[in-house]
Amino acid sequence: MTQLTLTKHHGLGNDFLVVVDPPVDDLPALARRLCDRRRGIGADGLLVATDEVGYDARMVLYNADGSRAEMSGNGIRCFAQALAMRRGDLREQRILTDAGERVVTLGADADPTIIHAAVDMGEVGTITEPADWHRIGTDPMRPVAHLTLGNPHTVVGVEDVAVVDLLALGQVVPYVNLEIVEPGPEPHAITMRVHERGAGITEACGTGACASAWAAGEWGLVPRATAEILVHMDGGDAKVRMHQPSPGRVTLVGPAQFIASIDVEA
Repeated sequence: MTQLTLTKHHGLGNDFLVVVDPPVDDLPALARRLCDRRRGIGADGLLVATDEVGYDARMVLYNADGSRAEMSGNGIRCFAQALAMRRGDLREQRILTDAGERVVTLGADADPTIIHAAVDMGEVGTITEPADWHRIGTDPMRPVAHLTLGNPHTVVGVEDVAVVDLLALGQVVPYVNLEIVEPGPEPHAITMRVHERGAGITEACGTGACASAWAAGEWGLVPRATAEILVHMDGGDAKVRMHQPSPGRVTLVGPAQFIASIDVEA
């Protein structure tokens, strides 16, 4: 057996385990075992750090079910915090992900377990609707956007996110991150809930916040000139900066918090 040292972090309740260069062949199986909330440590995903020439590190994300995901906005903040703790500094980081390069700018907090991070998330793009989308039965008058930030999202505008059976809807299209959004309560804000591919309902989703903010701007749920949209999620609030003159490019701003360092047998 090989002993691994992991760190656990969360970004607005979206929790991750981080491990550096594990000598393990079957990483999907490791993710399923460690992320199990009853028989393992428990997390929404496992982040694996390896060396990459020209970057501070490469980040590979395995969801709790062992599937591989291209990118996570909350996950990359947790990943950057783990790197910063190992290095002992808060320098800007260039991280290579399956969705491409992401640049993370870090800031300190009065609480030493918390860092604040701004992540250049790149361009929001459009994609075709996911398979089986017709089975959702969405009212054709509802605004819907199928988007990508390196990983797939479908955003749906609703009147009240609290009354939607998100679990049932998410299980119909489990291969996409499904966000439901409503405007407000502030003029520059939206409220969002999410069912994540490979993890189910989570308390927050960083890429989902970005996709939802972009859609909200397109739909007029916030004033079109809004430069920074506040996204309320079950686990807390993130900010999405809308870049001009390139409105498709976004920056995600939010915290990451260190929970524990854990030794396990692999």
